[in-house]
Order: sequence, then structure tokens, then C-alpha cells
Amino acid sequence: MKLALKTLVMGMGIAAFSGITQAKQVVCVFDLVGKNGDVYSVMKDYQLAAKKWGADIELRVNTNEAVVAEDFKAGKCDGISVTGMRGRQFNKFTGSLDAIGAITDLNLAVKVMQGLASPKFAPQMVQGKYEIAGVIPIGDAYLLVNDRKINTVAKAAGKKIAVLSYDEAQKIMVQQVGAQAVSAEITNFASMFNNGQVDIIGAPAAAFKPLELHKGLGTQGAIVNYPILQVTGNIVIRPEKFPAGFGQKSREWIKGELPRAFNILGKMKADIPSKYWMDVPAADKPGYQKMMRDARVDLTKRGIYDKRMMKLLWQFRCKNDPKNFECALQDENYK
Repeated sequence: MKLALKTLVMGMGIAAFSGITQAKQVVCVFDLVGKNGDVYSVMKDYQLAAKKWGADIELRVNTNEAVVAEDFKAGKCDGISVTGMRGRQFNKFTGSLDAIGAITDLNLAVKVMQGLASPKFAPQMVQGKYEIAGVIPIGDAYLLVNDRKINTVAKAAGKKIAVLSYDEAQKIMVQQVGAQAVSAEITNFASMFNNGQVDIIGAPAAAFKPLELHKGLGTQGAIVNYPILQVTGNIVIRPEKFPAGFGQKSREWIKGELPRAFNILGKMKADIPSKYWMDVPAADKPGYQKMMRDARVDLTKRGIYDKRMMKLLWQFRCKNDPKNFECALQDENYK
């Protein structure tokens, strides 16, 4: 009787064990357009690839980025896809990739992101209970003005500029140029520009069509053809919710997708009608570069940007353009 009972219990245990399935990993995705957006489309490819790394991801899309971040902190999501600016709270190192003027163009951005996928940067990808499972380029950010006469920094003084409420760097920069910072969210900054509530916004080319930014430009406005920073996307996870080694495999997969992203983003810029672009005179560019550099150094001293990332990006810029005046300067060569 005892033997039969023991056999039955063991049999039930084996049956129960064989019926156990690993819980899905819930990844919450921020996409302004929802399930029809480009970010969600990329994340569906990511979901498929993640099966090879032992993960079973369930995607949940939301058009409100703040909600995505708060749900993640509350444990409702095991991972998220958000912008780098929002992701800075989870990892200051990668969250400093969008430092003003730190990455001069999309081509350099891809090189930097490919480098960050190396296992040697794995320790920097973990901060507390969070891990950066990949950094994705969203493109160069440009200033959009509702009047072409705003063609110098001096002429931006007194103008209303939309700044993301959670990004201290933007607020400080706007104050330094003497403009008026108007608090906005990523969900409404475009409509504020389109409705004339603000005179200037910053946005990547990828946002032009879906956010209908031509409405804000009208017939008098322009896009200043001079990148001020790189907009990035972050995949952030709670590593204990995923299979061992998932983060590194994820970063390596994203590295392989970067050339594709570069081509897509390049096409998005090329698709913007040429009438909207306004070039910066070559003689003015060194002045803009110096202004952004001074602001970046100041913001790093204030603790907003990560010193290790600022040094790394300085090295990348100088390798890319050794004749750049800043390469002889050492104040971003942080120890």
C-alpha cells in the first residue's frame, strides 16, 4: 500500500513537473502610433528572435511612455522599450548617449552602438536591478522652427521651446540661450508645435510624417539641418526574469540590426521635402559646436550626464575626426 502510494505521488509529481511551462516575459513597448508603429514592428522581430535565447515574450504596446516606465518600476512589465531620455533613470551610462552634441551624426551613432554591444561593456549595462538589453538608433534630432528668421541662437531668445518635463538637460539648455521653456510630454510636444503653442521643438526625422510636423512648419517654418543630439531607444529588462545570458545575446542581435536601422532612418530623412530644410552657414558651425560642447561639459559637472560615457564619446569623435579642435582639449577626458 505504501509502495503504491509512493509510486502514485511520484507519478503525480512527474506529471505536474512535465506540465509546468515557464511564465512569459512581459515587455511593454512605447510606440506613439501603437500597434501600427515602426517601434512595435521592430519589437515583433525582437520577440521572434528572443525565442532562440530561451525567452517567451509577450508584447504590450502603449502610446504613453510615462505609463510604460511606471508600469516597469511597479513590476507590471519584465522589460520595456522606451526612449533613451526616459531610460536614463534605469541606466545613466547608456542614458547619456543623447547628450547634446556628443554624437555628431547617425553614422557615428551606429559605430558607437556597435561598440557598446561588446561583452567588455556588459558591466556598464547593469545598474541596480536593471539591465540594458540593447540600444537602438532613432536618428539625429533637429530643431524645427515656425519661422525661418529664427536662424541663429541669438534669435531664439524669448521664443517658446517645448522641453520634455523629465529631462533636466533640455530645461537648462533652453535657459542658457535665453528662451522660454514650456513643459511638454512626448505625447503632446508635436501638437503644441502644430497648434502654435510653442515656436521651436527638437525632433528626429522619423517623427516628421507620423506626427504631421509639416503643420507646425506651415509656409514660414523650417528644419535646421544641423543635428543637435542623437535620439535613442532602450530595451531595459529585469535580468532575473529572463534566461541567463539573455542581455548579451539581445545586444548582439541588435548590433546585427543596426545597418538596417541606419538605412531606414536615412530614407525617412530623405523623404522629407527639401523645401523644409534650412542649412546652417559653414562659418556658424564651429560656434554651434562650441556652444553645445560647453553645455555638455556643464551638464556633466552637474551630474546629469555620465562621465564614463562622455569620455567614450569624446574618443569616438576624435577617432572619427582627429583634426577637430576639441581633440586637443582634455576636459572631457574624465578620469
